[in-house]
Amino acid sequence: MKKRNIALAFGGAVGAAVAVKMLTRAETVKWDQVADRVPHSENSHFVNVDGARVHYQEFGDASKPAVVLIHGYTASVYVWKTTAPMLAEAGFRVIAVDLLGFGYSEKPSWFDYSIQGQARMVSRFMQRLGIGRATVVGSSYGGAVALNLTLDYGESVEKLVLVDAVCNDEPKNHPILRLASLPGIGEAITPFLIDSKAFLRMRMHGTLAKVNHHMITQDRIESIRRPLSAADGHHSVLATSRNWHANRLEQDANLINQPTLIIWGEEDNVIPIKNGYKLHQEILNSRFVILKDCGHVPQEEKSQIFAELVSEFCHDKKGRIGAIERDGVSLKA
Repeated sequence: MKKRNIALAFGGAVGAAVAVKMLTRAETVKWDQVADRVPHSENSHFVNVDGARVHYQEFGDASKPAVVLIHGYTASVYVWKTTAPMLAEAGFRVIAVDLLGFGYSEKPSWFDYSIQGQARMVSRFMQRLGIGRATVVGSSYGGAVALNLTLDYGESVEKLVLVDAVCNDEPKNHPILRLASLPGIGEAITPFLIDSKAFLRMRMHGTLAKVNHHMITQDRIESIRRPLSAADGHHSVLATSRNWHANRLEQDANLINQPTLIIWGEEDNVIPIKNGYKLHQEILNSRFVILKDCGHVPQEEKSQIFAELVSEFCHDKKGRIGAIERDGVSLKA
């Protein structure tokens, strides 16, 4: 009886905590209240795409070739804060977009939060900005969106850059994503995990190569947590995990004809490097670069090398890259 009473008390406390969290959280994060804390907010713009407000940052001369940057799961344009200006300085019009449900784009409850849906949104976003064709750069989950965009809206993709890209459903086997898939459980735990600085810090230790753990600062944690800290952000993160269907991308990668650059961190513990080799094998016109002392986000961990690789790839008409004379760069083709 005593154990039963303890269990009931514990269950009641957990239930009360969940109820308080649900009732006290904000409905959404308002741009005007956080803009001064967003890097490059002076470069931020908003555009309406299919009834939803999409946030993006633009750098460089609008007359130059366009490069569209797509972030990963739970991320935002923040991941491009260093490399976007670098690519603009190299002679490109650089547009970093927040996917629907992430960053400071709208997080509508009616959106399906699928990879296909995000690709469709990016295609229409490009049309809205008058971008006929562009080099599309996708990081992690954004790589899945970029792959889907290339397969379904290939006329808008001139070249493709895949950065530690998701290309199948293997990430869904992560214990937290499996737990979140359970009805009720996902709704209860998601707000606590997203708002937990300790959890985000732990995730970053697994995301970045050990040599780059100095990048795990309070500012980085806050910049990732802030745009997802309200009810609509909790919903979009959960809905994305439940609508994750990426196996088609690995199966159809051989259909991609655009020049493709694949960049991978050798110490990526999130998306195994075997996926990079698989994509390189399947995409005929692809180059594969592996960066040493680098984890899941080369654009942050190896910003200078990353910008040089992407710039050279974009400038060359056929998407060729030379063997960059740098330690820690392995060019496979």
